[in-house]
Amino acid sequence: MNIQKKSTLTLVLACVAVAAAIIAWWAWRPSGLPAGIVSGNGRIEATEINIATKTPGRIVEILAREGDFVKAGAVLARMDRQVLLAQQAEAQAQVRQAENAYQAAKSIVTQRESEHNAAQAVVAQRRAEQDAAGKRLKRSQRLIGEGAMPLQEFDDNRARVLGAEAAVSAAQAQVAAARAGIEAAKSQVVESQSMIEAAKATVARLQADIDDSELKAPLDGRVQYRVAEPGEVLNAGGRVLNMVDLSDVYMTFFLPTEAAGRVALGSDIRLVFDAAPNYVIPAKASFVASVAQFTPKTVETESERLKLMFRVRAAIDPELLKRHIEYVKTGLPGMAYVKLDPAAAWPPELETKLLP
Repeated sequence: MNIQKKSTLTLVLACVAVAAAIIAWWAWRPSGLPAGIVSGNGRIEATEINIATKTPGRIVEILAREGDFVKAGAVLARMDRQVLLAQQAEAQAQVRQAENAYQAAKSIVTQRESEHNAAQAVVAQRRAEQDAAGKRLKRSQRLIGEGAMPLQEFDDNRARVLGAEAAVSAAQAQVAAARAGIEAAKSQVVESQSMIEAAKATVARLQADIDDSELKAPLDGRVQYRVAEPGEVLNAGGRVLNMVDLSDVYMTFFLPTEAAGRVALGSDIRLVFDAAPNYVIPAKASFVASVAQFTPKTVETESERLKLMFRVRAAIDPELLKRHIEYVKTGLPGMAYVKLDPAAAWPPELETKLLP
């Protein structure tokens, strides 16, 4: 009987203790979020950038490792450029060849202009001869009328006039031919100039391809994946590395329709990560989806999955990211708390708490 009483008393005391614990938890439980603040769960993401080849080729070396922080302009990998260098040497030779052709064409233009000047001088000479022959013929006509000149001499003077006229016509034809030669030579000059420009453009294009054979970081960030290895041959656009832009880090989460409709761009947000629950990171709403969708699989309850949700993005201040860049990691899960009412006050547990 005594043993039964003790067992009963023990059971009663245990029930009292459990009840007291439940009452204490209920009294001290979190009171929930104040009015004007809602929450959603999500993961940290960042803009990803693929470091890829511009032209087909073989990877010579990769200088970056997974996890490395890199600065904008840093060389991350190098491609084989022997073929490009050979093509550039060929194009440079074509530039020199075109420049020689240009100089030769200019010389021909000078030569044709000299020939044109000489032809004009001949025309002037033939016209002078024609004028002299014409005057002699006029005198012959007067003398022949007076009977003071033999008829043969008169015929000879008239023949000289006709010959002088033919000589002038021939000299003028030489001038026209020389002028045509000048135009043809000038067209060769223009053509050679075009060849020079085309060859130089080819050199510049190949130089750009040579420069692009060094794969450089487009901005500050961290190498996330090493997709290829030295010695591999890649097509144009083949990925070598994947890096993340640590100046554009954000959390994507989902809110129901009634809450998402009240989120304005720039709204204050507080982020709490599962891996560091003691810290509260400030952020701003940078994007609210215009089209609703089902909640993602990370929401476990069936009732919640049946609701339509809107995707929201909370962007972290780039300056804050720079100060703590070594701690920035993508994929971290956490909670986002959004202030829908600007007049609402953050509860003490959601006041900003950053790393020292």
